Amino acid sequence: MPLPNPPTALIADDERLMREQLRLRLAQCWPELQIVAEAENGGEAVELAAAHCPQIAFLDIRMPVLTGVEAAGQIDDGIHKVFVTAYDEYAIEAFERGAIDYLLKPVDPARLEKCVARLKKLLTGQATPAQDTAVLAQLAAQLRTALPAQPALKWIQASVGDRLEFIATDEVLFFQAADKYSRVVRPQGEVLIRKPIYELLAELDPDQFWQIHRSTIVNVRAIVDLSRDIRGHLMMRLKSCDEKLEVSRTFAHRFKQM
Repeated sequence: MPLPNPPTALIADDERLMREQLRLRLAQCWPELQIVAEAENGGEAVELAAAHCPQIAFLDIRMPVLTGVEAAGQIDDGIHKVFVTAYDEYAIEAFERGAIDYLLKPVDPARLEKCVARLKKLLTGQATPAQDTAVLAQLAAQLRTALPAQPALKWIQASVGDRLEFIATDEVLFFQAADKYSRVVRPQGEVLIRKPIYELLAELDPDQFWQIHRSTIVNVRAIVDLSRDIRGHLMMRLKSCDEKLEVSRTFAHRFKQM
């Protein structure tokens, strides 16, 4: 079955030479593939994926801002993800258990051809995607353990009128993307800051702040309960907050009982 229109892809890797090598090898074994965007970090990969809607995303594992696995969790489920990695063997085993496509650096042309053959089957409906959000969550946890820990963000600066306000992250109920800004919602009100959600996610304490939607991060200590609305969507209620927050299917695995 022929592929509908030229297939499109995004390449994300913080090393320019690695991006160039993958682009050239893809051009050799899949000349019809159009590379519509290239990202230098995981946060940029999420933004470019949303802007260009490629059919495939080739994601390096070790990237600044967000790892490839964390970025994959925020990229649309309809985009097929392939991880490009020089990572430890235990991670490769996890990829194989989850039937997730991966390529080892330096990319081997024969292995790339096998990956391309599977992607073509996925794009024509001859194969079913097998990526599992639970496997992605497990890999993300493994990466946080393996990568050097960064001090968690404790304070946020926000311009309020002619004042510069310092906000303790402990006081924040949730963060939510709002165009080029992020909402910082507290019991006493909210402010806007010029820091995207993906940067906040990388800097906040992962034990205290959970992502529940592509655009929303909540303070776990503020959660009151969860329920389902008439559409069957999982909704979250927080302390001192009238606004209910939706938990997307991508992050519902955090609340398995529901």
